[in-house]
Amino acid sequence: MVSGGAIQIPSRLPLLLTHEGVLLPGSTVRFSVDSPRNITIIGELLFNGHLICHTLSFSLCVCLCRIGTAGIAVQVVGSNWPKPHYTLLITGLCRFSVSSLLKERPFVLAEVKQLDQLERYTTPQRDATATDDGELGELSEKFYQAAVQLLGMLDMSVPVVAKFRRLLDSLPRETLPDVVASMIRTSNKEKLQVLDALSLEERFKKALPMLTRQIEGLKLLQKTRKTSPDNEKRVLVRKGTVFPGRQFNLDEEDEDDDGDDTAALERKVHGANMPEAALKICLKELKRLKKMPQSMPEYALTRNYLDLMVELPWSKSTKDCLDIRAARTLLDNDHYAMNKLKRRVLEYLAVRQLKTSLKGPILCFVGPPGVGKTSVGRSIARTLGREFHRIALGGVCDQSDIRGHRRTYVGSMPGRIINGLKTVGVNNPVFLLDEVDKLGKSLQGDPAAALLEVLDPEQNHGFTDHYLNVAFDLSQVLFIATANTTATIPPALLDRMEVLEVPGYTQEEKVEIAHRHLIPNQLEQHGLTPQQLHIPQSTTPDIISRYTREAGVRSLERKIGAICRAVAVKVAEGHTLTKTETLTPENSKQHGGEGLNLPSWSDKAAPPELPIVIDHIALKDILGPPVFEMEVSERLTLPGVALGLAWTPLGGEIMFVEASRMEGEGQLTLTGQLGDVMKESAHLAISWLRANAKTYQLTNMVGGSDPLEGTDIHLHFPAGAVTKDGPSAGVTIVTCLASLFSGRLVRSDVAMTGEITLRGLVLPVGGIKDKVLAAHRAGVKRVILPKRNEKDLEELPANVRANLDFITATNLDEVLNASFDGGFPGVSSTRAHPQLTSKL
Repeated sequence: MVSGGAIQIPSRLPLLLTHEGVLLPGSTVRFSVDSPRNITIIGELLFNGHLICHTLSFSLCVCLCRIGTAGIAVQVVGSNWPKPHYTLLITGLCRFSVSSLLKERPFVLAEVKQLDQLERYTTPQRDATATDDGELGELSEKFYQAAVQLLGMLDMSVPVVAKFRRLLDSLPRETLPDVVASMIRTSNKEKLQVLDALSLEERFKKALPMLTRQIEGLKLLQKTRKTSPDNEKRVLVRKGTVFPGRQFNLDEEDEDDDGDDTAALERKVHGANMPEAALKICLKELKRLKKMPQSMPEYALTRNYLDLMVELPWSKSTKDCLDIRAARTLLDNDHYAMNKLKRRVLEYLAVRQLKTSLKGPILCFVGPPGVGKTSVGRSIARTLGREFHRIALGGVCDQSDIRGHRRTYVGSMPGRIINGLKTVGVNNPVFLLDEVDKLGKSLQGDPAAALLEVLDPEQNHGFTDHYLNVAFDLSQVLFIATANTTATIPPALLDRMEVLEVPGYTQEEKVEIAHRHLIPNQLEQHGLTPQQLHIPQSTTPDIISRYTREAGVRSLERKIGAICRAVAVKVAEGHTLTKTETLTPENSKQHGGEGLNLPSWSDKAAPPELPIVIDHIALKDILGPPVFEMEVSERLTLPGVALGLAWTPLGGEIMFVEASRMEGEGQLTLTGQLGDVMKESAHLAISWLRANAKTYQLTNMVGGSDPLEGTDIHLHFPAGAVTKDGPSAGVTIVTCLASLFSGRLVRSDVAMTGEITLRGLVLPVGGIKDKVLAAHRAGVKRVILPKRNEKDLEELPANVRANLDFITATNLDEVLNASFDGGFPGVSSTRAHPQLTSKL
């Protein structure tokens, strides 16, 4: 309310609590609103019109102090999707004190008392202070002159500076300390001191040192800009700006640099805190360096060696952050799912907290691309508070990349491990050895063998680089290796690492990851906001199932990026907002369509305050026709077709097996780029079926008991351009051939995996989790697994186990019974295989 040229605030005000900054009377500050109490103030007061009716609807009280600032919201920007969040532009009006708190729920309401008034000014401030005598007048004039001096040192071409210069003469004296203190670079603690100063004289005394300090800083900056870079650094050192709290005798340092360069190097050698063996070698090399003329080529080599020895972090380390609760929260915020990896990191933190001398473990994350192995390594470094360094090993085929070159060679240098330690500057970083399964091997040696010492916890405390020729302790380094498969990692190297499987994601996990991480990141990268683009929860599964078929989320992120680019074109053409408007009660509901008629992709004239919603029509327009279809039931329409499950370094895949027969001489033809092991599985299947043809009532084309008599069999694995190998297709081949010989259809919702023997037993295979996830993505309802792989089902998410029917089999009878509707002729579920007693 405005009365007599002054603004009066109500006696009861809701308090907006914030820790982001300090609002002073006369200043304008932006604040983020995301806590439940503050959002309640926005919903109940702002959207109900109280802000406009009463001119003032809420106040700002920083950190629950007794002194606060009453303010008015001049702009509100925000959204309710994916969760409520707003940004307020607030102008401070006057100070108040909190007399009592009336209530705390749903927001804080307090009884307040106004402490000062904001007079409506129309006359220049200089006229008012010219007639004021005493200390207050002198402080006011001194403060005004300092403010003018500060503005004179700034660039007047900047609109904000020019506007403030024009406003300075018209500001009332009461608001001058508050406005200036809010604009110059000060801490929140200093601003709170200005806010707590109730008398105008005390306010000037608090703000004047801050203004003077800002002026002195600008003077120093302008002075250093006129000097050379070397002189600039020296001036900052003398002033304590570059190294606060340390004093240097620069004249003495100049004499050392000009007189004898090796003297300074010798001081650095003694101050590097290196082990006795390394110090002995450095002093020996330094002694040789003193006797060597600078024109000799070996002088530069020796000097570079000593510089590296000095720069290595022999005893420098960072202190681990051992707050397990904070680490758990950080890992959960950075990554969804991955429970096994998170549990292992928390175990390491817990043991490290109990025993500080614990050696760094050697972890190896094995999983398909795009599941977040590398990003988990970064999160672990953040969790521990350590430095992070990534070493890409893909394609490395020279052992010198790991161990370094001997100094006798021209162009010798240390290996990647020592170089990484020099880069991070501490001896206990997190080292990520990326793509360790893609190491090469050449005439220059085997880099995987060179890693044996690096990744052996019992040996790496004395790792010797060929360039250093001195042992360096790597036992405190946390090594994390990533790989897509363990098949190409040498067994000796794999034995030194703790392997943690990182399987692919389920569709539900991908939806969560998309809305928690991928969509916000892509919106930010493409300059869009949630008020311009909205991808509903119902659309994301279509993107995942019809446009991507992968274990990770890399392709999903690319598809979301394609959607953002298409929407960016519409935004640039003016079909939707390029700037967020003030929210109103009509558009403040949660984005998702409830209560709102949100514009779709096809709307050419969308309302400017609503986002473009991506539906199935938009997906087809932007991404084109669906790439993947649910083709399982369509392809299992003839006898002689079965569905198997395969594991690849890219994750699990479904694999069709097709068979046909024609008149011939009993030949077996195999096509589809098969490896030797898979060919052997096909021969095993044929042999087992021929041996049990009478039992299962299998006939050939001429009516004989041998299925291959007068018959040629052609067994084909589609996707012939892809090499396939492994024993896990045995049960699928048997089922496919049994369907062909019997003329019965295999169930269209069944997929299977398992190795077979000549006796008809089903043996366990690997990659069960990835295979089951592939079956779940393809819409399969029943999965047949070896009985001994039943333990692997515990690692599956609960929703996947609930959606699938698992059949565990110990022999091929059980496989055939589960693969056909009504069982298979000649197979009895109770028929037991004869057990032979060993005579050994």
